[in-house]
Amino acid sequence: MAADDVGSASERFRDATGQETARGDVLVVDDDPTVSEVVAGYLRGAGFTVRLAADGPGALRAAAGTRPDLVVLDLMLPGMDGLEVCRRIRAQDGGERPLPVIMLTARGDEEDRILGLEVGADDYVTKPFSPRELVLRVRSVLRRLQGGAPVGGPRLTEGSLVLDPAARRVTKDGREIALTLREFDLLDWFLRHPGQVCDRERLMREVWGWDFGDLSTVTVHVRRLRGKVEDDPAAPRFIRTVWGVGYRFEPAPDTDDPTQEGGSTPHPPPVPESAESTRSRAAATVTRAETGRA
Repeated sequence: MAADDVGSASERFRDATGQETARGDVLVVDDDPTVSEVVAGYLRGAGFTVRLAADGPGALRAAAGTRPDLVVLDLMLPGMDGLEVCRRIRAQDGGERPLPVIMLTARGDEEDRILGLEVGADDYVTKPFSPRELVLRVRSVLRRLQGGAPVGGPRLTEGSLVLDPAARRVTKDGREIALTLREFDLLDWFLRHPGQVCDRERLMREVWGWDFGDLSTVTVHVRRLRGKVEDDPAAPRFIRTVWGVGYRFEPAPDTDDPTQEGGSTPHPPPVPESAESTRSRAAATVTRAETGRA
């Protein structure tokens, strides 16, 4: 396949330090040399630089050394499997921008795919896969990382949550929250569409950029996002499930508005009684007293 099928190799990419590189540095981790060579060949043909690792410890050493822009990680690795490698990569992120991970899984192993997303993978491709599809997924993830989406603009604030699109940083109560690439994009979408009910198909199109795919990807990312931004993920305050439809981001109540939840409706002040009303009430009282004496 020609490189033109997956994009021009002349495009440039800025790494985490802001330096221009080729289209990005990708670490491919797979114990099958045939798979590694094929994937590396397509990625290089599309303009990426590629490094290879054959096992989990090798992948962690490579990621901790010269940090790649993205990792393509096989789930079934000898010794330390891909799930554990992904967990450790997430632990290594620290305060840095999370390292994107695309996981390779066996077709039909839905549980493995969900586990991969749960431990922090941004995307997955099932085997056997089209190398062209994998390159397109890599491009999509890195494009979003470089600001292709979400769009920039002013900070988005909802209650104690503050999202800075330009810095790709989220804080809650003043403390920074570590979000993966997709978790950040998902929260950005919710904050830009408060009060709107959205189904998983639309979220997959607008956040992932896919017209089709496994909708459990959206479900898992919503669950992970709730675990990071909600005080009680089991009873979410912001990201509500609308049963049979999808999700709705509930704006924080305006405590200054007495009609909103959490506010209190003040009692109106008593209306002063007019002089005429006072005389009428007094006359009625006298009449009742005279009737009683009669």
